[in-house]
Amino acid sequence: MKTADRQEFFRRLRDNNPAPTTELEYGSPFELLVAVILSAQATDVGVNRATRALFRDARTPEAMLALGEPGLKGYIRTIGLFNTKARNIIKTCRLLLERHGGRVPDNRRDLEALPGVGRKTANVVLNTAFGQPTIAVDTHIFRVSNRTGLAPGKTPLAVEQKLLRNVPAEFLKDAHHWLILHGRYVCTARRPRCEECIVSDLCRYGRARDRR
Repeated sequence: MKTADRQEFFRRLRDNNPAPTTELEYGSPFELLVAVILSAQATDVGVNRATRALFRDARTPEAMLALGEPGLKGYIRTIGLFNTKARNIIKTCRLLLERHGGRVPDNRRDLEALPGVGRKTANVVLNTAFGQPTIAVDTHIFRVSNRTGLAPGKTPLAVEQKLLRNVPAEFLKDAHHWLILHGRYVCTARRPRCEECIVSDLCRYGRARDRR
């Protein structure tokens, strides 16, 4: 995708949704961190259904640690891999209290040192909670980046690095959310809704489709 097309691509996404954000429900960086850990291989809808009750009763690392693994599992049992996630969250709460005064760190090194937190989770927290211009490449962003020609790559890391180079600076902070939402609701995996897409004329896939 040409530089001018990338600029127009994100300008249209911004005009359509000037203030994009995550669909996970949270009230603090800690709640966001827990929700993102839970969201691995799970839907935001399912995570929100579980965390509404969880965050009502345990909004801090201290409160969640007091639940213990068995107590936490009672809230998140409907989420896939809940046993592993409960174990990681309890360990993370303990480390937040021991190393960070109960606060979520705002840097990648410390975030990725927490159990259950990989690069993608760290990127979400850094971008959404702290406003840093990072991009967490999930399946939606990976698909959109490759399908459109915006940032083709064979691995999530390759796509992330190319996006950080290719996305115009003025759009970089919100690009993560625009791309996820576009992939979730328009540029879907099996049947992309090209006829409803506001950037289809800029997209490699959309252009090829129009020529058929």
